[in-house]
Amino acid sequence: MGRRNRTNFEEEQFYFVTTTIKDFKNIFKYEECCKILISNIKHYQLKYEYEILGYVIMPNHFHWIVRTKPEKGTISSIMRDVKKYSAWGILDFLEETEPDLDKSFILKTNGKQKRQLWIHRFDDEVIRNEKMFWVKLKYIHNNLVKAGVDQRQLLFPVNDNYLRL
Repeated sequence: MGRRNRTNFEEEQFYFVTTTIKDFKNIFKYEECCKILISNIKHYQLKYEYEILGYVIMPNHFHWIVRTKPEKGTISSIMRDVKKYSAWGILDFLEETEPDLDKSFILKTNGKQKRQLWIHRFDDEVIRNEKMFWVKLKYIHNNLVKAGVDQRQLLFPVNDNYLRL
C-alpha cells in the first residue's frame, strides 16, 4: 500500500495518530492486551526517542499525540514497529488465554501473513500549531466520555507502574 504522501512530511515532528484493530474487535477490554501495547510503545520510545504528549487506549483502537525526532525515525517507522510487535504479543496472549474468543478476525488468507491484528493503515495528522494540539488533546480525553468507557477501569503508566484511577 502507498504511503499516502507521508514523504512530504519527513521533517514534521508533531502528530495526532489513530490506529484500529481489524474488524473493530474490542480486544483492549483485556488488561493484558493494554499492557502489551504499552510495553511496546515504551520499548520503541527508547529506540526512536519520541515523546508522548497524550494518549488513550479505547476498546478497539488507540489515539496518541507524539513528537518524533525525524533523525531517529519517521512516524511510519514508529507505527510499523509498534503495531507489528504489539500484534505478535497480543495475538499470542489471545490465542493462549481466550479459547472461547472468536478469532476468525485475525486470520489472513492472502498468503502473505498468517495473522493480522491491526488494520493495515493508520491515520495521522500533522499538528501544525498550539491550537490544533489542544483540540486534539481534548478530543483524546473526550473520546472516553463519548464512548461511555468507565475511566476508573483504565490503566495509565506511571514510572513503569500502572495506576488505577
